[in-house]
Parts: sequence; structure tokens; C-alpha cells
Amino acid sequence: MSSGDAQLFEETFVVTNYDQAKYDRVARITATSNDNATQMTLDINIELFPCRVGDPLSVVLATTLSLDGKAGEEERGWRDVKAGTETASLADNYDYVCHGKIYKFEDGADGQSIKAYISFGGLLMMLEGPSKKLLPLRVDNTYLLVKK
Repeated sequence: MSSGDAQLFEETFVVTNYDQAKYDRVARITATSNDNATQMTLDINIELFPCRVGDPLSVVLATTLSLDGKAGEEERGWRDVKAGTETASLADNYDYVCHGKIYKFEDGADGQSIKAYISFGGLLMMLEGPSKKLLPLRVDNTYLLVKK
């Protein structure tokens, strides 16, 4: 992948908790990174991306879906609707793609970690982990890309 600086965060998680109590089509999942350093809570549309406890998830946050890492490709939307005219994008490699806004940061109690809060049209995500890993998220908008 040559998205370079456009990629803000990449990690593999394992789903540790699954809660579908509040909504029919949305579950709040909790997941832990393979190195146990980062925790993720994510509201996910389970009709589009069903998952369960124990599933591994590859998660990327990026500023653009353009494979060359240059912004501007999104002006047409992340998928061109005319058949046969689609341009290859980072989204082609993932099963679940959302666009959202990073709206809040909090320092962790230990002084070495931070929490980042992101909203994808009301579906929320919280990442908690080492400051050095999450500091690149200090931008306004991001794409969430997830695959199993």
C-alpha cells in the first residue's frame, strides 16, 4: 500500500465483547489489539459487517482513500456510481468503510496513553492506547476501513 502519510493508524484487533442490546442493526463491539496496548470500542452496522467475539479485525484510519495518498479523490464520493468507471481506492481492500470526524481527545490516567473519539454519522468509535500510536489522529476527518 502506498498511501504513506495518509494512513494515520493501522492495527489488528480481536473482538472481546459484542453488545446488540440497544439497536436492531447496530452492535457496540469492544476489541483489543494483538499487542494488548490499544483498546477499541466501535458501533458497527451488523447488517453491513456482521462480526462476533473472537473475530480478528484489521482496522485502518486514513485521511484519504486514494492509493497514492493524495487528497482530492473524495470529491466524487468514495465510490463512483457509474459502472466501469470506478477508480481503484483503498476501500477496495476492505469490507466496511465509513467517513467520520475526530471530535475529542483525552489524556489517559497514566500520562502515557490517550483516548481518541470519532463519530461516523452517529456511530461512535473510541480508541485508547499509547500516545505515540494515537497522536497522528489529531486531524479533523478520517476514513475508517475494517476487514476480517
